[in-house]
Amino acid sequence: MSRIGKKPLAIPEGIEVIIAPKELKFTSDKGSLSLGIPPGISIRNEEGQLLVERKDDQRRSKSFQGTTRQLLANILAGLVNPWEKTLEVVGVGYRAVLEGNDLVLSVGFSHPVRVSPQEGIKFTVEEGKIKVLGIDKALVGRVAADIRMIRPPDPYKGVGIRYLGEQIKLKPGKIAKAGATGPAGSGAG
Repeated sequence: MSRIGKKPLAIPEGIEVIIAPKELKFTSDKGSLSLGIPPGISIRNEEGQLLVERKDDQRRSKSFQGTTRQLLANILAGLVNPWEKTLEVVGVGYRAVLEGNDLVLSVGFSHPVRVSPQEGIKFTVEEGKIKVLGIDKALVGRVAADIRMIRPPDPYKGVGIRYLGEQIKLKPGKIAKAGATGPAGSGAG
């Protein structure tokens, strides 16, 4: 039994929902999104609420019911308040600036890295923090992950691009032997 899948979803004001046989379309003043309906699942609009129902009690249908309902909830939440991921740029000389709509990163390479926003994505930059904003939760997460992969955090110094609040476990690095002045076996004398 899918407890999440059975919960009705209230449609907020200002959002129009169009139910087609294999797809749902959502439009608001902030943009439009669509979601494909998996086989064995039906969705109906009843008095301003979306109900996700399955056609049989197979295990696959039960899992699709809960997943579809949560994807619908994420779409409705994104159309009301845009999703946001925040990244930090950490390191001496590392910085991020906006040039028009493009994000330009100086993160230790011989050249600046330019990231153009995809449709539905907006960047903001302030004091070493990059915010990725958009109405599609999956797209915001994917773009933030792509930016992080440009210069992931270094495991020895911790410099690079990381999510806000991400804890990096630093490795200790090489430790010289106590009393040794050089490599082992190369003593003077």
